[in-house]
Amino acid sequence: MPLAVIPWFQLPAPSLGPVTIQTFGVLSALGILLATLLTSRAARELGKDPQVPVDFTVAGVLAGVVVGHLVHLFAYHPEELHDPWRVIKLWEGLSSMGGLLGGIAAAIVWFRVKRIPFRDYSDAFALGMAPGWGVARIGCFTVHDHPGVLTGFPLAVRFPDGPRHDLGLYEAILLLSLGALLWTLHRRNALRGALLPLLAVVYGGARFLLDFLRARDVPYADARHLGLTFAQYTGVALVAWGTARLVRARRSGFAPAAPR
Repeated sequence: MPLAVIPWFQLPAPSLGPVTIQTFGVLSALGILLATLLTSRAARELGKDPQVPVDFTVAGVLAGVVVGHLVHLFAYHPEELHDPWRVIKLWEGLSSMGGLLGGIAAAIVWFRVKRIPFRDYSDAFALGMAPGWGVARIGCFTVHDHPGVLTGFPLAVRFPDGPRHDLGLYEAILLLSLGALLWTLHRRNALRGALLPLLAVVYGGARFLLDFLRARDVPYADARHLGLTFAQYTGVALVAWGTARLVRARRSGFAPAAPR
């Protein structure tokens, strides 16, 4: 099997008293900050109130962390529930797809309570989410917490037991590339009102396929349900939703709906 071109590495995790600083946490925080700034900037460029995405961030992040942790426990690692206290230890385990679902739930409630049409900000959220999530995925790559199957692929990482796909790296590349594509479309005033469905279709489909590369022969392997991961089922839902929205947007000429 050819040697992987990316060597195995572990970055230092300095401690500040009882707190350990992990690169995953730092890059995840930077990803959230970047997503917020870009969403606010995009909203301004689209003629919307740039403060709205900023105000939503706290609710979105809190819901994402709670739901992401619960999905990690119940859908990926139910064996950890032998200790019921794990449910409230939000810092121990987080599913990105669960976090996404939490953010979606928060958006549905928050925008309805504020009586702000979410569709007016959907493009802005797509423009912020993709690059922000990509930066967070770089954090996953730095801690190698998404090992794939053994491979001789040139972008594999030389894990201690052999070269493997590193799905954190692949998703970082995918999301940052998607972010570049979405901003290019935005600059060209193309697919107005349809950028979020486009992101859902491309990312959901790619994630469905990538998870077939996820390792099963490692000690902390993710649970499967009828042969698929929770993320794959979520990916199918994202593709279905995004496709329906793209069809609807095409019929309306890819123009954002008028504010209510």
